[in-house]
Amino acid sequence: MRRPLIAGNWKMHFTVPEGLEYALRLRHDLEPYAAHLDLVVLPPAVMLWEIANALRGCPIKVGAQNAGWEDQGPFTGEISPKMLAGWCDYLLIGHSERRQLFGETDEELNRKLQAAFRHGLKVILAVGETLEEYETGRTVEVITRQLSAALYGITLTAATDLTIAYEPVWAIGTGKAATPQYANQTMGLVRTLLARSFADLAASMRVIYGGSVTPANTRSLMEQPEIDGALVGGASLKAADFIQIVQATAEVVRSKRV
Repeated sequence: MRRPLIAGNWKMHFTVPEGLEYALRLRHDLEPYAAHLDLVVLPPAVMLWEIANALRGCPIKVGAQNAGWEDQGPFTGEISPKMLAGWCDYLLIGHSERRQLFGETDEELNRKLQAAFRHGLKVILAVGETLEEYETGRTVEVITRQLSAALYGITLTAATDLTIAYEPVWAIGTGKAATPQYANQTMGLVRTLLARSFADLAASMRVIYGGSVTPANTRSLMEQPEIDGALVGGASLKAADFIQIVQATAEVVRSKRV
């Protein structure tokens, strides 16, 4: 059984004092569940160092929401993986908002992925289809293209630090999550594609779900055999909701071990 990962993506929310206060509450409430799953928070870049200090020595890990692909240079507004190393454990790249609002390409994500691994960061790579692609039956085509391009040249050793987040774009922030069965089927496709590049590793790699994860649907999602956790957006901003999501995941883990 793969160890689940629950990651809370705070997106562009909270001031630094608000984020720090929230992180300390999560530290108090979520530490007991760390025996059953991995926990990550992804704050805005402006507060990464404060949050990292607040969670130092705690099983809750810290990650960045994005980074560039160079170590340094004339890239105004960017943060490099080299700068994040030592403060962050994880890096999220390829979120649909980055792809659609900021025009990030699969080729750019490949460069970011290689830069992140070069500096020892664990990466959550997001992939997923838009509503139009979903409705026209292009899900397999889109997922295959995104993964093939992003993973080009990535070594088997580096891939041990890779998690794939499947996020159907039509479910993000809409309240309309994919059915557990559909998510499981598509995430099975992701694992099949991973096996083409990492045959000996794919079965142990985590594939997590993102897209309107709530306390109400967590259990039904986590009970699916291909779903190894969740990338949580809006619900990660509300302590009660995020705690319930983590708690429900831990309960599923315990039930599977019985």
